[in-house]
Amino acid sequence: MFHKEGTVSIIIGLIVSGVLTVIATQIDILPNWLSYILIILGLVFLIIILQFFRNPNRLTTLDDATIVSPVDGKVVVIEKVQENEYFKGERLMISVFMSPINVHVTRYPVGGKVSYSKYHPGKYLVAWHPKASEENERTTVVVDHKNGQQVMHRQIAGALAKRIVNYAVQNDDVAQGNESGFIKFGSRVDIYLPVDTPVNVALNQKVKGGVTVLAQF
Repeated sequence: MFHKEGTVSIIIGLIVSGVLTVIATQIDILPNWLSYILIILGLVFLIIILQFFRNPNRLTTLDDATIVSPVDGKVVVIEKVQENEYFKGERLMISVFMSPINVHVTRYPVGGKVSYSKYHPGKYLVAWHPKASEENERTTVVVDHKNGQQVMHRQIAGALAKRIVNYAVQNDDVAQGNESGFIKFGSRVDIYLPVDTPVNVALNQKVKGGVTVLAQF
């Protein structure tokens, strides 16, 4: 299964692969080694596009006591920070870095009502840069959990990711694990939790979006 955000890119990939294959097989003056290289390049390009936009089914175990990872990737930060956009106070931040080979669907870490959803244009610093969460292109989404707590997740563009898609609409009711957006190419997502939230993951741990429990209330 492939994500709808990849439709145009997949069509382009098919066209490029097809054109290179036609050139390689129909132009007789090309040496055999060059024909093989063109065919291989076309196939590799198509495979890269297909794997990037793959959208595997994820079965989220719905649990009002847990916060699941919104994306696939590796945990690169677990620390208390000052969050100045919405909470304007100290929060526990967990950052998950995504490489270009990860699934790039963003999912809701908790269920509830969307109380805040905002897009910010910005820079394209590398995703692991300390100032990326405040200066890069990003979207911020806050969900009000039924227990009264608020959970924020922030999609952050990186040096390659220059298109962030955010599906979150203010006042919508959302389910834990459902899609909240998509980020093209490698990037990162920050999750902001109450400072006393027990954490279930460790630094450098690999996580799966909608499946791995990051923390619990």
